[in-house]
Amino acid sequence: MGIQEIIEGKKQWRAHTARVKALPPDYRIVYQEMQKYLFKVSPLDLSDGRLLMGIVEFFAEGAATGKGVLELIGPDVAAFCDDLINDATRHR
Repeated sequence: MGIQEIIEGKKQWRAHTARVKALPPDYRIVYQEMQKYLFKVSPLDLSDGRLLMGIVEFFAEGAATGKGVLELIGPDVAAFCDDLINDATRHR
């Protein structure tokens, strides 16, 4: 990995972090819990950020429609994350 790739990766991560901070507080809290959970238990390589960026996109759309975060994912955050992991491993 070259210096340019590292710099570009940092820019993308900062933009991602800014999108997370722009989410409503309840969405932000759930996203942070999901991120922790996925980093602990996920067999997936999360370094490319596609899964996390997809979650933020999904949350931004839900927030724009006025839905609560638990209306989107259900009451069990860990089960939702497990379903994401299962779907992602099936599509690889």
